[in-house]
Amino acid sequence: MITINKKPNILVIGDLMIDHYLWGSSDRISPEAPVPVVDIKKETTVLGGAGNVINNLLSLGSQVGVISVVGDDEVAKELKSMLDKAGAKSFLIEQKGRKTSKKSRIMASHSQVVRYDHESKNSISFESEKKIFEKFQELINRYDMILFSDYGKGVLTKELSKKIIAYAKNNNKKVIVDPKGEDYSKYEGAYFLTPNKKEAQIASKVQIENPDTLKKALVALKTCANLQYSIITLSEQGIALLKDDEVIIRPTVAREVFDVTGAGDTVLASLGFALSLGNDLVSSIEFANLAAGVVVGKIGSATVTLDEIEEYKSSLNKSSIELHIKTFDEIEKIANRLRTQDKKIVFTNGCFDILHKGHVSYLNVAKSFGDVLILGLNSDESVKRLKGEDRPINTQEDRAYILSALECVDYVVIFNEDTPYELISKVKPDVLVKGADYEGKEVVGSNIAKETKLVEFVDGKSTTKTIEKIKSVGK
Repeated sequence: MITINKKPNILVIGDLMIDHYLWGSSDRISPEAPVPVVDIKKETTVLGGAGNVINNLLSLGSQVGVISVVGDDEVAKELKSMLDKAGAKSFLIEQKGRKTSKKSRIMASHSQVVRYDHESKNSISFESEKKIFEKFQELINRYDMILFSDYGKGVLTKELSKKIIAYAKNNNKKVIVDPKGEDYSKYEGAYFLTPNKKEAQIASKVQIENPDTLKKALVALKTCANLQYSIITLSEQGIALLKDDEVIIRPTVAREVFDVTGAGDTVLASLGFALSLGNDLVSSIEFANLAAGVVVGKIGSATVTLDEIEEYKSSLNKSSIELHIKTFDEIEKIANRLRTQDKKIVFTNGCFDILHKGHVSYLNVAKSFGDVLILGLNSDESVKRLKGEDRPINTQEDRAYILSALECVDYVVIFNEDTPYELISKVKPDVLVKGADYEGKEVVGSNIAKETKLVEFVDGKSTTKTIEKIKSVGK
């Protein structure tokens, strides 16, 4: 992973917009025209365009400023409010008569029926350009890095882009650009650009088919825009970097790809984040690949956190079973994240020495009470104190591994204390589950969980009886 030694301050300049969704269902066709009638159930809005870069930077832990141009309309007020709520410091120039971008999508059963856009796509006025540049000159020394998020909506004009990049270079500030269009000379002097393969082919006029043509395209882009480095993102193949006349490719590894929407925004944000902390370019690219691997496993324009990247990185080097065994610190972060996702967390604990049908039945019932089951497992020392010196039969590592392989168990955490109170206080479960033999007794952690549930054991099934049976066979 990259070195994180401070909270970077990054400035984003580009095209802001609101992504607006109308969610509903459709079970009939309109009598007025051959179109579905959608019964709207809810309405949501998220920051789009450069706003997705901003959201990614904020989720990584950066402080973020944004400069852009909006209209003098209600959408601009809504956009400003959303930026404030997200935690970004916004410097928005209002241009009379301009329409602030808002893209509305009507969704029926998670399928998009139609999209309608409210926006201006023409270049901003000379007066707006002047105001942006003046604001940039005023703010530049507050920021470690400048990111251009160009969606082709007219904010980053050729003249303005060149002026900002030149001024940034004179002040020893790097500018990284997610480009748009065919003419990359507008980004002359940038540190590097982050075009995808298709965009790079159009801008370089080189068809990328093999290592030779990839290098040719990278050289063409570097020459065209007088870049410090040349980069092309290659989707699942990773990111290609031209450095000292050598092409370096760092692959990305995605466990599952659900949606590539917004992956380019995540790459731009994570590269800017890593580099602003003083990390070298190759390490920053590897970090960006991990971030992209996380977001393509989500649905919709997604953001990524440092915890998710760390967990994802560790998952690439572990078996899927070992990945479910967590430390106290890891499970606390996971539980916090699950709560932000509105997941119902269930917790139970025990020794689970020799796994049998009663254990599995109990755990299956426990899992049915929520979305995620976290199991606190007594350590070997803890089991000895509870059960005697001849227990456990199986080591904590073996027990944790076997339990993690069960479909109903999401995470296993080993604890060494006599009770799991400290662990429960970190997890803060919605539901605490114990055996029915606790009826009328105080359940440790019940004052932390929202509710406590008792589950009946399977008659005749216990580790003690299993051990007795094994001993009787040996006689």
